[in-house]
Amino acid sequence: MIKSKLNREDYPWYNFYKDVPKHLKYSDDLMVEVVMKVALKYPNSYAIEYYNNKITYKELVDRIVACAKSLKTIGVNQGDIVSICMPNTPEALIMFYAVNLVGAVSNMIHPLSSEKEIEMYLNKTKSKVIMTIDMNYKKVINIINNTSVSKVIISSAGYSLKGFKKKMYSIFNTDVTKAIKKIRQVFLKAFQNREVISYKKFAQKGNSYYEDYACDRKGEDLAVILYSGGTSGTPKGIMLSNNNINALSFQASLMCVPLGPGDSIIAILPIFHGFGLGVCIHTCLFVGAKAILVPTFKGKKLNDLIKKTNPTVLVGVPTLFEALVRNEPKKGLDLSNIKLIISGGDVLPENKYNEYNEFFARHGSKAKIRVGYGLTESTAASCLNPANVKHRPNSIGIPLPDMIYKIVKIGTTKEADIMEDGEICINGPTVMMGYLNEEEETRNTLKEHKDGKTWLHTGDVGCMDEDGFVYFKSRIKRIIISSGYNVYPSYIEEIINKHEYVSNSTVIGVPDKYRGQRVKAYVVLKKEVKLDENVKEEIKQYCEKYIAKYALPREYEFKNELPKTLVGKIAYTVLEEEEKLKEKLNFNK
Repeated sequence: MIKSKLNREDYPWYNFYKDVPKHLKYSDDLMVEVVMKVALKYPNSYAIEYYNNKITYKELVDRIVACAKSLKTIGVNQGDIVSICMPNTPEALIMFYAVNLVGAVSNMIHPLSSEKEIEMYLNKTKSKVIMTIDMNYKKVINIINNTSVSKVIISSAGYSLKGFKKKMYSIFNTDVTKAIKKIRQVFLKAFQNREVISYKKFAQKGNSYYEDYACDRKGEDLAVILYSGGTSGTPKGIMLSNNNINALSFQASLMCVPLGPGDSIIAILPIFHGFGLGVCIHTCLFVGAKAILVPTFKGKKLNDLIKKTNPTVLVGVPTLFEALVRNEPKKGLDLSNIKLIISGGDVLPENKYNEYNEFFARHGSKAKIRVGYGLTESTAASCLNPANVKHRPNSIGIPLPDMIYKIVKIGTTKEADIMEDGEICINGPTVMMGYLNEEEETRNTLKEHKDGKTWLHTGDVGCMDEDGFVYFKSRIKRIIISSGYNVYPSYIEEIINKHEYVSNSTVIGVPDKYRGQRVKAYVVLKKEVKLDENVKEEIKQYCEKYIAKYALPREYEFKNELPKTLVGKIAYTVLEEEEKLKEKLNFNK
C-alpha cells in the first residue's frame, strides 16, 4: 500500500485534464444574466423543448423578463422568498430565472412532498409566494392558512402544450379554475389580502408594469434553497448562491466538451433536485444547448421519448439507465446521436456499468458512461471521470477544475493515506453557503482545517489513488438512495412513531433492481392495539399524508419487537442482513 500523501502543490488529477485549465476565472453574474448573455449570442437557437413545443433563447429571455415584471406587480422584492413546487415545465423554469432577475430567492419544493412537508418548507423560509402545480391544490388548501403565504400561483403541466395534447390534458387532469376556486374559499376565511391566480393571468400582469424590475444583487448572494437531509437526516435547506451554480456550469461545460448550440439534453432529473437544476438545466443553458423538459419519469416510455427527441446527451441516475435496458425494443432504437452519457446521484455497480454500456453500443452510440459524484451541498456535481481515459472500476472520477478533494480519517480532520478509507471532504467554489437557519448543522458540515481552507465533510466514505481518482465506498450517514433521491430513515421513523398506534419503528433500504433501494418500515404496535387490516391501512394512509411519495415505505412489516444492540439501540443492520439473505434465497430459487 502506498503510504505517502498527495502532493498539495500540484494535484495528480491535473495530469488528466488535457486541454481543461486547472483554474477558471469566474464572473460575478446572476444566473439569469448568464442565460441572457447566451441569448445574445444564440438568439434563434432553441433553449427549451416541451412535447414538440420549442422555445428559442430570445423567446425564453423575453418570457423571463415578462415574468419578472409580473412578480413586481404582486409585490415580490429583492430578498423575498418565492417557493416553486413544480415538475419540469417551461413555466417553472421561467419563474425560477425571473425570481433571480428581481433579486428574490427560489425555494424549490418537490411537488410530491406531503402537505405537512410543504407547510414546513414554506414556514422555514417565510415564503410570501408559492407557485404550484394544479394537482397539488388539495395539499395547499389544507396547510395554506398555517403559513405566511399571501399569493398562490396555480400552473399546469398542460399550459405549454398545444393542439390535441393540450385538449387531452384538460380532459384527464385537474382543472386549474376549480383549484383556484377551492383555494380562494380557504383564503377568504382568513385574510382578505391574499390572492390566488392562474399562471396565465399572472403572466399577463407584467404587461402594465413599466418601472424597474432588475436588482442590484451579486453573484455571491443567496439565489436558491434546495433540500437534503444534512448530517442528522432531517430535512435541511441548502443555501446556494449564483456563484455556486454558475461555477458548476462553467466547470462541467469544460469537462464535457464539445458541448454547445445544437446539442440537447433530456432533462428528466427535476429542477428541485441539485443534479437536475445544476446540470440538466443551468449547465445546458450555460453552453447554449437545448433542454428537453420531461415533467414525469415514465420508464416504459423512455425509449420512445429518446426516439422522438433524438438527444445528444443523457444525464441520469442509475434508475434511468435501468429503465432503458428493461424496456429495450427489439428494433428501431437509434442512439448514434448520443455523444455524452453521465451517471450520478447514486452508486452505479460495475456489472451495471458494463451492462448499460453494452446497451448503448448495441444501438449505435459510441459514448461510454462517465460516472460522477457530488451532493447538493456541493451544488450536485464536483467529481467526474474524464473522457478518453481507461476505465477504472468503481471510480467516481477526478475533481472538476478548482475543486479539491481529500480523504480524512473518520471523525477527524487528519488526512488519510493513499488508498486508505476515510471521509470524503470537498473544497471549492461550488460548496454551499450553509444550511438555512441551522448554524450548528452548518458547523458540523463545513469545517476549517489546518490548511486554512473550509472543507465540506460529506459524510461519505471513500479513498483516493495516487493519480487522484476517487472511489466511493459507503455512507457514514444512515441514508437510503431510492431512484436517485435521498431518503433519511430517522426522519421517516420519527413520523411513524408519532402515530397513536405505534410503539416503535425502524426503516431500512431493501435492494431493488429498479430503484436501487426501496424503503421498508418495521413497525411495533402498542400492546393495547390489535393488529388487523384496518390498523395496517390507517398507518399506511397516515404515512401517505405526512411523507413525500418518493420516500414512502413500499413495504410494512409488523413485529412484536425489534432487534437491539448491547446498548439498547435498534439494530437495524440485523434487519438489513435478513433482507439480504431473503434476496439471496429468492435468487437461488
